[in-house]
Amino acid sequence: MNSKEKRYTKDHEWLELSPDGKTGTIGISTYAAKNLGDVVFVELPDTDMDVKAGDSIGAVESVKSASDIMTPVTGKVVEANDVLQEKPAVINKSPEADGWIAKIEVGDAGRGEHGELMDAKAYEEFTAE
Repeated sequence: MNSKEKRYTKDHEWLELSPDGKTGTIGISTYAAKNLGDVVFVELPDTDMDVKAGDSIGAVESVKSASDIMTPVTGKVVEANDVLQEKPAVINKSPEADGWIAKIEVGDAGRGEHGELMDAKAYEEFTAE
């Protein structure tokens, strides 16, 4: 398995593990960003926050709606993308790169949960339905 490959949730978050599998970067998918419209505010998680898969770690608000951001895996938030405080629209421009939301230290449970997420092909099929 390529750890640099993004994996996706049914709630339209993505997770990309670092090469050593210890840290995961979380964001929202391009599909979600397009459906949200122009992002005007991002609520970021606190660092050192212990989270379980499915926990809300923040929110994204757009001109159309607000949406919670859930962590796809269990772990500890180690970094939040502070750029989004000043420039929330980065999510619209680059949702699966510069617009990442948080980085999480992934424990053993989280690595198992990572394996249960959809790969890009499965996610594409999921969003086409």
